[in-house]
Amino acid sequence: METLRLVLLFLHIVGFAALLGGLLVQARLPEKVVNAPMRDGIGTAFLAGLLLVGVLESGDDPVNHAKIAVKFAIGLVILVLVMANMRKERIPQGLWAGILLLTLANVAVALFWSPVHAS
Repeated sequence: METLRLVLLFLHIVGFAALLGGLLVQARLPEKVVNAPMRDGIGTAFLAGLLLVGVLESGDDPVNHAKIAVKFAIGLVILVLVMANMRKERIPQGLWAGILLLTLANVAVALFWSPVHAS
């Protein structure tokens, strides 16, 4: 089970790296678009995150449901924004910045929220 957890965690991180890379590659461009790395990255990160929660729930260690809920909510918003704007020729600068900020917020929650809070 530990190997599966590590594989899913790796895929989750790679997904967010692809999403962030797809966003940052456009930082200096005047027109922003939803590109394939953004689409594939959030899809991979979201699905791997869901599966990772299932693996964590099946283990004996306590699970931080509040952290999972926050990451799920942010990830779902990113997923909806990316998928809703896939076919558009370009997206507004504000939408691009919003997706970037949500992505960074999701990474911050993952890194800085302590593993287990007392309920």
